[in-house]
Amino acid sequence: MSLDIFAALIAFAFVTSITPGPNNLMLMASGVNFGFRRTIPHMLGIGVGFLSLLLGVGFGLGAVLAAYPPLHAALKVAGGAYLLYLAWRIAMARSMESTKDGGEESRPMTFLEAAAFQWVNPKAWVMAVTAMAVYTNPQAPFLSVMLVSVAFALVNVPCVSTWAGFGVALRGFLSDPVRLKWFNIAMGLLLVASLWPMLR
Repeated sequence: MSLDIFAALIAFAFVTSITPGPNNLMLMASGVNFGFRRTIPHMLGIGVGFLSLLLGVGFGLGAVLAAYPPLHAALKVAGGAYLLYLAWRIAMARSMESTKDGGEESRPMTFLEAAAFQWVNPKAWVMAVTAMAVYTNPQAPFLSVMLVSVAFALVNVPCVSTWAGFGVALRGFLSDPVRLKWFNIAMGLLLVASLWPMLR
């Protein structure tokens, strides 16, 4: 892979990682409700989970899904259902740090939950499949898959952490319970809206 192509890959990884999507919307909501430090496992889980998804797609999982459309459809349904559940949790959160919904204390997404979510995240699949289709070289499959994965590893966590930072910056403004309530409802609705590209 030439330096020019690698630079283009870094730019692609940056743009796709920094733009709004399920991960970034959830991180902003987590930054508001739980602060930056408690959101770090969520951010790291996204990075590791997406890296594992990239490697899976690069080493043949994408071809398996293309060969078995029902499996792809099942993955979309599972991803959509989980996104709706997460949107509901976010929308129902009512106070920072100590939110309780139905007796269960609200908490940020864990490392493992965030990592596993990448495997049902529609935007993550589009990013992984596109990156592997455009930037890998059939003459050097292993090396090019690894380079694509390294490029995303370099930019993904810094990009997603920016969204958690946005949330932390809003904490003062959203310390009013009414504002926080409507912010969380708006984040839940935006998360539902992020399903639209998957349904088309």
